[in-house]
Amino acid sequence: MAKQPFFYDITLRDGNQSLKKPWNIQEKEYVFKLLTELGIPAIEVGFPASSEMDFDAVKRLSEIAPKNVTISGLARTVENDIIKAIEAIQPAEKRRLHTFIAMSPFNMKYVLNKTPEEVQKTAIEAVSFAKEKLGKNADIEFSAEHFGDCMENLDFVIDSFQKVVKAGATTINLPNTVERTRIKTFTDMVEKVYNALPKDINISVHCHNDLGMATAATVESYFSGAVQLETALNGLGERAGNTNFYEVAVALYNSDVDVPVDLSKIYETALIISEMSKVAIYEKAPLIGPEALAHRSGIHQDGAVKTKDMKKGAYRAIHPSLIGRKDDEKLGVTSQSGKTAVYEIISRSGYPITIQEAGRITPFIKESAEKAGELSEKELIDIYFQQVFDVKGPFHIVELEKVNENDYILHFTYNDKIFHIEGKGNGPIDACLNALKKTGFEQKLIHYEQKAIDDDTLGAGATAMTVIKIEAPNGKSIIARGLDANTAIANVKAIFNGLNIIAKLN
Repeated sequence: MAKQPFFYDITLRDGNQSLKKPWNIQEKEYVFKLLTELGIPAIEVGFPASSEMDFDAVKRLSEIAPKNVTISGLARTVENDIIKAIEAIQPAEKRRLHTFIAMSPFNMKYVLNKTPEEVQKTAIEAVSFAKEKLGKNADIEFSAEHFGDCMENLDFVIDSFQKVVKAGATTINLPNTVERTRIKTFTDMVEKVYNALPKDINISVHCHNDLGMATAATVESYFSGAVQLETALNGLGERAGNTNFYEVAVALYNSDVDVPVDLSKIYETALIISEMSKVAIYEKAPLIGPEALAHRSGIHQDGAVKTKDMKKGAYRAIHPSLIGRKDDEKLGVTSQSGKTAVYEIISRSGYPITIQEAGRITPFIKESAEKAGELSEKELIDIYFQQVFDVKGPFHIVELEKVNENDYILHFTYNDKIFHIEGKGNGPIDACLNALKKTGFEQKLIHYEQKAIDDDTLGAGATAMTVIKIEAPNGKSIIARGLDANTAIANVKAIFNGLNIIAKLN
């Protein structure tokens, strides 16, 4: 079984150096606190030799670091860099010196202007010097910068790793400094290094996201032998960024790996880091994006609603609560949406609706969405009221005049023709149906209910809602609603809404 993944955070070094406005010491302290609350076990807090401010920040974070958190300072394979880094991290209980040099043929030739032998010698001497300064239990990480470009000289690189391990390196880091090729090529190289080094040496990967595959490369590297995973909050880093911590942690969790960090703090942390870095979260960003839980396709919406209370959702990778998201799956209504989304959104908004009614009004919603794009909740509710409580059609109620207890006169229009029809019955709804029967508009009442409702829910002054199910002579049945402060008028409105609905369906 593979070891637990060991997350090594680079937000404060690699991430910070890429910002348009790098953080000051106070801001770094706050980010550092967020990292410790997440349970990150190792944090690279800066590059002490790069500036006096960075030196001071590294020293300050080393002073306040919890005893169980490894504090790492970066240094080139230069004695002065190493001395400055060791001095800066000295206050920390657990200290690590991280030194690096490029080993790809391209960089050795065109950037360093050194031969492979010179580079290897420099690396060994730097690690030896760091071990001498740090003492017996030295924790030293060595990185072969541009490891991802070392396919053609991998044997030389592995030989160099074996020698720096003998010199005192305890972690060998394999950076995909610029992502250029497929993941399998990189992870095969990781596995070859893992197999060539003693098993007490930690293999690490540090992947950049130039081709958008940093998360996948990091996750698959773990299964190829890399225990240490170098990641950044919100994927901050040079160019397209570094590997995103959240994505790697959750991907491993979903792969049944024991991930020893607090996943529930991910979402809140992401929002804070976005605000502090002034780097917006892409709306479709995995896990943390505003649209990461959005569904607009009718098929997806149906599956999402049917599995909304389950740990595993039909169309989501995780339950939102895993990463501390309080918001639920979002259903956006467009021309591609279906009745399930209409039903769910209206129900969530507190309005009464059946799935049958949702199916009936969905074509009107789609028609509107085809012109306007995604509809807001208010626009959806407006259509709901128009098509459920105020259905336009050939029938129009004018008045239900009560003559005596069981005798009424129904005044209405049909295609602008005026009718004044007497109807007898046990109450206004029975009398109204009997009057309509006389004019040839016979309807069969299948179900009736009336309830008092909250004024705030369905409009000022509304106190009664009638719900009926009626069947036309052709066998079609529909649910119709009527709303009014007067209970008798609510009944009649429901009947006439039903007549107009049936007229539209014919």
